[in-house]
Amino acid sequence: MIRALLADDETMIRAGVRAILTTDPGIDVVAEAADGHEAIDLTLRHRPDVALLDIRMPRLDGLAAAELRRAAPATGIIMLTTFGEDDYIARALSGGASGFLLKSGDPRELIAGVHAVAGGAAYLSPKVAHRVITQIGGGDLAGRARARHRTATLTPRERDVLALLGAGLSNAEIAARLHLAEGTVKAYVSAILTRLDVRNRVQAAVLAHEAGLVNPT
Repeated sequence: MIRALLADDETMIRAGVRAILTTDPGIDVVAEAADGHEAIDLTLRHRPDVALLDIRMPRLDGLAAAELRRAAPATGIIMLTTFGEDDYIARALSGGASGFLLKSGDPRELIAGVHAVAGGAAYLSPKVAHRVITQIGGGDLAGRARARHRTATLTPRERDVLALLGAGLSNAEIAARLHLAEGTVKAYVSAILTRLDVRNRVQAAVLAHEAGLVNPT
């Protein structure tokens, strides 16, 4: 069972997210918070597997990711955003967020994102991926060309792993898809992060999207 925490200052948003998550019997919403400080307090109390945070969290806003990461490093963080909040994305990414989802996105993406982040993976909603890429400095033709050039240094198998990582799959899911041992996939991911000179799975996922390795479907 995945234990999730919701944090948003809008009661109706929290109710909507909760309603979607409770359709999945594998997800249990253990707490709700109306601001960043309350989110940290409840995270320390309940130790959820995943925390879903409004990217403009009152009393902490986008920095809530960094604060939560320091307070509870085992909790994966998903940022809920809307169009027009691009300025907060880079701060949340550098703060340790593992996923980015649109509040107005497909409910299936919300559930998929929670499962992915709970499993240790990164998850970028396809509609958010472009915005994250832009915040990191790509997104234009030159940026995409640089991404393709960087990923061209990987072996074919590493590119396969990176593409599935970018699609939000966990190591176990990648292993099943490619018929590999999970430990082998973990080694591939570590090598990919080193060879691409990225700090974490989210940045690797962004690069995979930017290089055109991720199937939009």
